[in-house]
Amino acid sequence: MNIALIGYGKMGQAIEKIAVARGHKISVRIDTNPADWSLMNTETTQVAIEFSVPEKATENIKRCLEVGIPTLSGTTGWLANKPEVDQLAKTRGVPFFYASNYSLGVNLFFKLNEYLAKLIRPYSQYEVSLEEIHHTQKKDAPSGTAITLAEGILKHHATKTSWALSGNDSVNDIPITSKRIDPFPGQHTISYHSRVDDIEIKHTAHSREGFALGAVLVAEWLPTQKGVLDMDDFLKIAF
Repeated sequence: MNIALIGYGKMGQAIEKIAVARGHKISVRIDTNPADWSLMNTETTQVAIEFSVPEKATENIKRCLEVGIPTLSGTTGWLANKPEVDQLAKTRGVPFFYASNYSLGVNLFFKLNEYLAKLIRPYSQYEVSLEEIHHTQKKDAPSGTAITLAEGILKHHATKTSWALSGNDSVNDIPITSKRIDPFPGQHTISYHSRVDDIEIKHTAHSREGFALGAVLVAEWLPTQKGVLDMDDFLKIAF
């Protein structure tokens, strides 16, 4: 399969390494040279993997969809524009896949997070908070993974109605603390604190390999699918 890489930072390079090891070819690498977009077409490329920067993600994804290339994105910090991207994918009839995190372990962690939130819902003495740590090159804060975790808690929490960065939060917000420390690939911790005890769950990534492998596995699957999709569609996780 021929894969286009949109964004060629550390994540794009990790994806390329795994894709090539699995027998795929990189048809084009689009990073800082706009002229490279002329190489994007359905004859040379079967799927595009977009890991760029928040301010470029919407435009990048739309350009891929407009030429009919199934596209998956892992860029975070652009989701205010996702409804228009989803509509474009539906109008064009081109599959589009978004996940804030492609790691199998993280997606299991998402489900564990929601289940714990359901269990704790009746016990108002527990105050919930999140902490995320990433490398200093990560541009958005909080991370997309932290936002997904917060939204998972909000589905089940009795009193919290939104999330906010710690220090800007109110009584109805889930506070999120964002730290940037090299060379951290990523750590997310959910804490429930009461006067008598604490409950915590944590996921720590040891490298980018898990994220990159997940993205390549989705890329192998995506061209045969239809519509707007996410990790639940790919993994068929339910509880």
